[in-house]
Amino acid sequence: MSATGIPDGARQAAAPGLRAVRNWLVFVTCLVFIMVVVGGATRLTGSGLSITEWKPITGAIPPLSHEAWLREFDLYRATPQYQLLNAGMSLAEFRFIYLWEWGHRQLGRFIGLAYIIPLVWFAARRVVTGRLLAMLALVAVLGGLQGAIGWIMVHSGLQPGMVAVAPVKLMLHLLAACVLFMCLIGVIVTLSPRPEARSIGRVKAWGALLAALSFVQIGLGALVAGLHAGLTYNTWPLMDGRFIPDAATLLPLQPWWMNLLATVPAVQFNHRMGAYVLLAAALWHAFDVRRLASVGAASPGAAHRAAALAFIVFLQDVIGVVTLVLAVPIWAGLLHQGCAMIVLAVATIHARRLMLARG
Repeated sequence: MSATGIPDGARQAAAPGLRAVRNWLVFVTCLVFIMVVVGGATRLTGSGLSITEWKPITGAIPPLSHEAWLREFDLYRATPQYQLLNAGMSLAEFRFIYLWEWGHRQLGRFIGLAYIIPLVWFAARRVVTGRLLAMLALVAVLGGLQGAIGWIMVHSGLQPGMVAVAPVKLMLHLLAACVLFMCLIGVIVTLSPRPEARSIGRVKAWGALLAALSFVQIGLGALVAGLHAGLTYNTWPLMDGRFIPDAATLLPLQPWWMNLLATVPAVQFNHRMGAYVLLAAALWHAFDVRRLASVGAASPGAAHRAAALAFIVFLQDVIGVVTLVLAVPIWAGLLHQGCAMIVLAVATIHARRLMLARG
């Protein structure tokens, strides 16, 4: 029995089919990556609340007449975001943000079809069965839930007094996409076996820890985005002239834990500290695995992946500092978000390969 739950003989017989499955999943994973970046652009352009209704089927058709555009514009003008932030916006300006959000939702629909239709075909042809089919079906469920979470997030921004979506719900929406992304990568790695000597337990544990830290750091970044916390304290390495701001600045709310989700200084500070922790952990892991590989306690492949992960984390930190100092221009914000997903991808691949390695 292979690591996928597919008998080895059957795996060999169905190898061309499984290669097709793997290629299809790589394509879908790339689409999810693009979706995350497009979602970041939707947020940075202030487009996310321009469509005030959730119509999963009929919403695929944009307004086709002047009257239809006016109806959508009237719905938007009834929102707090328009009244408090965008009063006086022209119809042409509204069309821009509407079409950006419509494209974001349309990409989500396309990803759903690009996943479900091939999955049904592969299942009908019995290319995927058993445990593999169950894993892929679970991914489909996660994708559907992601769409629902997206609407819950948008709905939070349409409530009285809101000019943007709730930061916590933005975080949940992004992390749900990350879970989907990691699951797809995990299945791809499982279907792409490469002989690798087993590394000791410490290496496996650190690989899993780095994937978890990457995931958490993306969540902290989502809170920064949701609170627009990157538009203040635009200096590095100090915040307001100090490496660690005073308690009154960081924790003005009671109970104290509310500050972790709702105050700009605390949210930005936590994201900064998360970056330092992730970089330190990645550098230590790379050093440790290289040393262990030299004595046969870890595989050379693990050492190479650990070094690559440390480099990408370092690069991501540099991009993060540039993004902060420049007060989050759109190009830098998107580069930072895209690189975060690359960090997560490499960390997930590394952790999964370590889990599957056999001595």
